[in-house]
Amino acid sequence: MNTPQTIYDLVGEERIRLLTTFFYQEVAKNESLKKLYPDDLQPAEERLFLFLLQVFGGPEIYSEQRGHPRLRMRHAKWKIDSEMRDHWMNTMLTAMDRLDLDINISGAMMSYFVKAANHMINHE
Repeated sequence: MNTPQTIYDLVGEERIRLLTTFFYQEVAKNESLKKLYPDDLQPAEERLFLFLLQVFGGPEIYSEQRGHPRLRMRHAKWKIDSEMRDHWMNTMLTAMDRLDLDINISGAMMSYFVKAANHMINHE
């Protein structure tokens, strides 16, 4: 029996690492997003990398180290409205564009990111 391939299987750990690197390079340029982070973006980049590995079907290191993702709870201390969501989405889409992914893989990843970003909104 064939098991469906995950995004992790199709793109690999290195490209997920690159995605998070590209994302945080863009965060550093976006004043609205940058103010949500401490000066050192590296710890956040590592957490996102481990989270994306897990979400896209790779090793569950994130949960082993940090427990259940509980994204909304972990982000509750920040005001996330539709404008902030748009900053985040545009930054992630810019990072994804730099990877030059297959359109089907890109579409699947984008679908996840749109749902997750919409779920994070906690202010009108």
